[in-house]
Amino acid sequence: MTSGWSLFVIILTIANILACVWLLRWTSKPRTASEKIGGGADTGHVWDKDLREYNNPLPKWWLWLFYITVVFGLLYLVFYPGLGNFAGVGGWTQAGQYEQERATVEARAAALLAPLAVLPVAELVNNEQAMSAAHNLFQQNCAQCHGSDGGGAVGFPNLRDANWQWGSDADSVVATIAGGRVAAMPPWAAVIGEPGVEDVVAYVQTLGGQQADAAKAAAGQVHFQTLCSACHGMAGKGNPLLGAPDLTDDAWLYGGDAAAIKQTVMAGRNGQMPAWGDKLGEQRVKLLAAYVTKLAAGK
Repeated sequence: MTSGWSLFVIILTIANILACVWLLRWTSKPRTASEKIGGGADTGHVWDKDLREYNNPLPKWWLWLFYITVVFGLLYLVFYPGLGNFAGVGGWTQAGQYEQERATVEARAAALLAPLAVLPVAELVNNEQAMSAAHNLFQQNCAQCHGSDGGGAVGFPNLRDANWQWGSDADSVVATIAGGRVAAMPPWAAVIGEPGVEDVVAYVQTLGGQQADAAKAAAGQVHFQTLCSACHGMAGKGNPLLGAPDLTDDAWLYGGDAAAIKQTVMAGRNGQMPAWGDKLGEQRVKLLAAYVTKLAAGK
């Protein structure tokens, strides 16, 4: 905030407080003879013949509550930021309080996780304390995409089965969580045209055990072996090193019906798993790796 705007805020704030004090004092003073003797000023408004409205000053106890509020506001503005660029004599900031609370939580978490730090992923899977902490981590950071039960959704992998696009061993899972993954399926419509796409779709359906037009599937096999086998392999078994999925099972990230497969082949797919290593740290990443490994094992 510039010094000019800061001065504007300070003046406006102080002026409003002083105006409130003046208004309180002005309304508390009797202005007619009847008010001075305690009778109150008759406004002339009458309802139901005997219900008359008077204009009486505020009760003293109520008035002092307003004064106390004003004093509290002034003290607050002295100790805490609120007057332009003036930071307050207490030096309090939202960021500072957040960092202080975060440091406290991190210290408690470090003490809790310290006994687990030396355990490999395979042992963490069977550690009740580790899985309890990992469950909380998963719900806080992973459930938004993969679901609270890890069942996934369209475009987000199901973590409860044995299909691992980037490998299911502990090191691969840790690498996926820590560094993230970027998957890119290129679009092929411009290369082979829509008829060629439909042929490839038919062939991919047969790889997964679905029924498809035999003639189209035969033509699609040629395209597949020429263009697709570099990533998915000649038999369509996929390649974890490239993140290329196995096309011979019934696990489909974006859907396994003909329309979904056609959209994938025509327009391609781009999926991204964010990196959590810097945010969570090595130990929490290991805990999550153990947790999803346990999910995949059906435990």
